[in-house]
Formats: sequence, C-alpha cells, structure tokens
Amino acid sequence: MNDHEHDLLLVREATDRLLTAAAKLDNASVAGPSRLPGWTRGHVLAHVARNADALVNVLAGRPMYLSAEARDADIERDAPRPLDVQLDDVRDSAARFIAQAAQPADWSRTVELRNGVTDKASRLPFRRLVEVELHHVDLGIGYELEDLPAEFTEREIAFLAERFSGNAAVPRIAVTAHDGRQWSTGRADGDSVSVIGPAPALLGWLSGRRQGADLDCDSGLLPVLPAL
Repeated sequence: MNDHEHDLLLVREATDRLLTAAAKLDNASVAGPSRLPGWTRGHVLAHVARNADALVNVLAGRPMYLSAEARDADIERDAPRPLDVQLDDVRDSAARFIAQAAQPADWSRTVELRNGVTDKASRLPFRRLVEVELHHVDLGIGYELEDLPAEFTEREIAFLAERFSGNAAVPRIAVTAHDGRQWSTGRADGDSVSVIGPAPALLGWLSGRRQGADLDCDSGLLPVLPAL
C-alpha cells in the first residue's frame, strides 16, 4: 500500500520549491522557452496548475478532463499569463488538491485517469509529485535531475520501469544504477539488454528528458523507448 499521507507531505515540499524558484523569474522569462518542445515556461506552469485541478476531479469521482481537446485548450489559454498570475494559480490549485485529498476517502479504491488508465487512489499523491518535480526540471531554471530527492528518483525509476514492463515494443532491459540498485522492464522474453549509469541519468532516459549520454549499454545503442 502506498503511503499517501507521506506523499502528500512530499507534494507540499516540492510545490514550495517550485514556487520559490519560479518567483525569481520575470514576465519575459515566463514567456521564454522551456525544455519541453513547443512549450514556454508559461505552458509548463499552466499545466502544473491544471493537473492539480484534474486530480481534484479524479479524487472527487469526476472525469479527469472534459476531453483531450479541453485539456490542451486550457493550457494554451493560461500559458501567456504574467508571472504573478501563474504563481497564484499554481499555489491555489495545489491548495485545492491538498484540501480534496484531506477529505475522508477509501484510498484503496481504483480511480480512472486519462485515456482509460486506472490506478489506486493511494498512488495519486505520488503521481502529483511526479508532475511537480519533473516539470520543475522542465522549466530550465537551475533545478536539475541531479537535484531531485534521492527517494523520488528511485521511486520514479521504479514507476517508469513498471510502466514499460510487458511492452512488446521494448526489449527486456536490466536497468542498474551505479550503487547497485536494479530494476527490470520491457518484454518478459527475449535477450536481455543491460543499461547502467547514475540514477538521475537513468531517470532522464526513462522519462524522455535525456538521450542517455551518461549511460552504458551492453548492446551498444540504447533501446528506443516509446513516448510517455
């Protein structure tokens, strides 16, 4: 069972870090490019805010988004806003998520996310933590994968390895950090490929945020992973 109360505390801490860092920006830098193709920093901040509201919907038993088109339109609508409005929205939407999570609930229940994906309610706080932490990195304002808390990095590698597990498009892969921690992913059959490197670099590769230059693969070329 996931410890949702522990994860909610981590969400609060990560949100505070993001808000503190983003507060040092100005309107021009918010309108500048993020590390996500085609998105400004304003797009990233708008997405973080709208994701919080979407997870409120999930916890309340409503559809996560009205539609994929509505989700994208909301982000495009909110992306050009000035910094102070962006920060207020991230802060207020985060508070709405925490308030909804504080309501009495069966955390063992199954909830539905986007595109028919289901998960245990108890894992939603960690999913929110992923959004806050990785998109903080995506802002490109000095917070790197190497700055992520070690607990988060280990858990997100495991989460992504599980996500690719059984995917016929991914070979059987043994993912190993330099400190010896190991995860398996991809197909259950076939020849195994070994990928070894620093945990932050492994996370960057698995999440599509780095090309894997710091990783070693016994087959020569790193396997190509599907888009998340």
